[in-house]
Amino acid sequence: MEETMSPRAQKLSRQIQRDISDIFQREPSFLIHGTMTSVTVVRISPDLSFAKIYVSVFPFDRHKEVLDKLKSNTWSIRKMLAAKMKNQIKAIPEIAFYLDDSLEYADSIENIFRKL
Repeated sequence: MEETMSPRAQKLSRQIQRDISDIFQREPSFLIHGTMTSVTVVRISPDLSFAKIYVSVFPFDRHKEVLDKLKSNTWSIRKMLAAKMKNQIKAIPEIAFYLDDSLEYADSIENIFRKL
């Protein structure tokens, strides 16, 4: 069963999601050209020290290279996040990027139904 987040963690999660999305739009160098990457979910640890950032990548077959690029630039992205959130939180959480493959899964299910 999934643990519910505190109101503070929920607020921080939404803010990180907005700010990371904004960073992706303004600094496309972190992404692979020809892909669309969006932040789908941000999960914050109860002590607000760690954030798991789930991203969705389209086209699906390029998710590995986008995720590798994000992971190799985590420090830079966190630094930009800190600049955006400097007046909102004292300590910026550590961040890690994960693939949200729910859209790919839904697409595969849809393809199965089409074949029936």
